[in-house]
Amino acid sequence: MENLKPRFGLGIILGSNVQLGSGVIIWNYVIIGDNTRIGDNTRIGSFCDIGKNVKIGKNCNIQAHVTISNGCRIGDDVFIGPNVSILNDKYPVSKQVTPPVIKNNVIIGGCAVIMPNIVVEENAVIAAGSIVTRNVKAGTVVKGIPAKEYMKWEEYEMKRLKFAGEK
Repeated sequence: MENLKPRFGLGIILGSNVQLGSGVIIWNYVIIGDNTRIGDNTRIGSFCDIGKNVKIGKNCNIQAHVTISNGCRIGDDVFIGPNVSILNDKYPVSKQVTPPVIKNNVIIGGCAVIMPNIVVEENAVIAAGSIVTRNVKAGTVVKGIPAKEYMKWEEYEMKRLKFAGEK
């Protein structure tokens, strides 16, 4: 497989020791903090703020205006909609950060907020505008303020395919 150099838009600020995988695309005016690792083929939209010591997996799609706080862990194949905030300090500025963990194949809708110390398990969906204050189980869809289980992944996928005209 071909090793593609990362591609950059305008005004990118990279901290020290940032590691970018093959085929990474970073759009305009993005800040990436020290010691952050971004996996192969991940795309980062304009005006994102990615903190220090963040790990983002491969094949992720992070839309514009996303904030990912220091220390967050994001798995592979994760979609993060625009204007999402992934927070790490329950009582700012406490200096006791407890970053969330977002596991593989998660979808986070636009304007959602993931509070500190949360684990979002595999194949979960967080609806747009939701505020996640509790862990999200694998294979569930949550929505609301605070976010609560709404349906299972299978039902979501069925609705998505129908909407897309694929079923």
